[in-house]
Amino acid sequence: MMRRQKSSKRRNERHSAAWGKRLSITLLLLTRMAFGQHAGELAPVSARNLDPEVTRWAGRHAANDTLRVIVQYKHAPLTATESRLQGHGARLSQRLHLIHSAAYTIPVNALAHLASDPEVAYVSVDHALKGMDDYTDAAMNASTAWNAGYDGTGIGVAVIDSGINDKHSDWNDKAGQRNRVVYHQDFTGTITAANRSTFDTYGHGTHVAGIIGGSGSKSGGRFAGVAPNVNLIDLRVLDGNGAGSDSQVIAAIQTAIALKSTYNIRVINLSLGRGIFTNYAQDPLCQAVESAWQNGIVVVVAAGNFGRISVAGSNGYGTVAAPGNDPFVLTVGAMKSMGTYSRTDDQVASYSSKGPTTYDHVVKPDVVAPGNLVVSLNSMGSTLYNEYPANHVAGYYGEYFSLSGTSMATPAVAGAVALLLQQNPSLTPDQVKARLMKTAYKTFPASSVATDPTTGQTYTAYYDLFTVGAGYIDAQAALASNDVTPANLGAALSPTANYRNGVVTLSNGNSLVSPSSVVWGTSVVWGTSVVWGTNVSGSSVVWGSSVVWGTSTNAGFSVVWGTSVPVGTSVVWGAASSDNASLSSDINEQ
Repeated sequence: MMRRQKSSKRRNERHSAAWGKRLSITLLLLTRMAFGQHAGELAPVSARNLDPEVTRWAGRHAANDTLRVIVQYKHAPLTATESRLQGHGARLSQRLHLIHSAAYTIPVNALAHLASDPEVAYVSVDHALKGMDDYTDAAMNASTAWNAGYDGTGIGVAVIDSGINDKHSDWNDKAGQRNRVVYHQDFTGTITAANRSTFDTYGHGTHVAGIIGGSGSKSGGRFAGVAPNVNLIDLRVLDGNGAGSDSQVIAAIQTAIALKSTYNIRVINLSLGRGIFTNYAQDPLCQAVESAWQNGIVVVVAAGNFGRISVAGSNGYGTVAAPGNDPFVLTVGAMKSMGTYSRTDDQVASYSSKGPTTYDHVVKPDVVAPGNLVVSLNSMGSTLYNEYPANHVAGYYGEYFSLSGTSMATPAVAGAVALLLQQNPSLTPDQVKARLMKTAYKTFPASSVATDPTTGQTYTAYYDLFTVGAGYIDAQAALASNDVTPANLGAALSPTANYRNGVVTLSNGNSLVSPSSVVWGTSVVWGTSVVWGTNVSGSSVVWGSSVVWGTSTNAGFSVVWGTSVPVGTSVVWGAASSDNASLSSDINEQ
């Protein structure tokens, strides 16, 4: 299994995400300033179907400036509708039939035509996004599953990432003959004849895929993945710098759905994300992951690496990235092994993003898994390979590499899902999610303090349900459980946190799910210590400000809940960042 690389100096995964400042805007008319000469030719246009982010951008740019957008139609896009839009200068980038949408590059002066088109339901920005970057075995009890004969055989996992370099011998099957990376497709348009043989020019996707299903053959089994005989479907959406877009990810998701029967795709791994700019019901990226879920595919998503960001004393709360904010998907935070095989001393990583989610206040993450200093496969010659030579594992000639982040925790959970589905192929995504949350390990300290070895800065974490979710993934316990959520209980949607009169309570996203049911009974799924916290009285219901926010003031609470800033403004994507800016930083935590 993956082991922590014992080195005094560690540099870990770089990650970036699109950051944007969400403003509360009411725009009734698109003016001449936004639409140039064409505006004078059109009647005043209602902008109710344009996201405020789009109209704000239009107001700052000239008529011929272009923006990448995703157009959601009320019905499937018609050829005539597309032709009209292209007649106004729009260029089709991607048809996204999965969500009745299409991605375009569109000039400002064409937005008025979109706003007036009766077939257009909503227009949002096609956001840029980035990849978010042995003791794992012991923490998750994966070896018990292997001993019982479960290794992911027959299960297909779609890795939507920067690609998979399939030249490594760890991709061979148990007989050492068949390569288990059974399909490749590039959605970035950056694969050329020169780099086609590598496919993963960034290095992130190969590492992620190795955590899911590397065989460990090159290391004598030492660095095997969680499901070491699973089949991998490589859907490349991140380029050599780890950058991609909403439309590329959505196109990859609809391809995974189309290939589900061909490769028995039961799991999608998304170790990537971006800022939350609207509620999940209107976000096309969230609509896509929900569609995959409803098509019988478990979607496992990284929570994000922004837990160290504290605005006004918010202590990293409200920093979960999209699409991990969607209540359907299984959202994963990161734990640290602390250099021991026992999980009893493991701690949450200070960079692991915390809930509740922006706009909708969904309780996230759902679970946590090992994600710090994880060793997995290297893509030789890739960007990460070249930029972080200190992360290479000594003695293996560049074959293995160490990275940290919720990106690494997510595939550990995806691998556990594959094991569970090999044992119980009939389980639905909702039943898988509910069982993994119920059987998660729930014994945590009240708090822990982490120190950044580079800066010396300290970070305090509290083990509430917005930090560790329902607990630490336990593959052994999940496989040993026979609990199956009754079909009449509906979807296992992550609940919503509600604040009223100083008290926060939980409400279920699906009215069919009883609060006392096996799915979301608080004492069953989260455990008393996670819901209440050691230092919080039961009268607080979920939390007390001194535990969650780490401050005696209410300022941090106000940032997340929007009581002193525009409603829905996120800690991560808030006032500290300008529109369309990006932040890159190295995670460095021992």
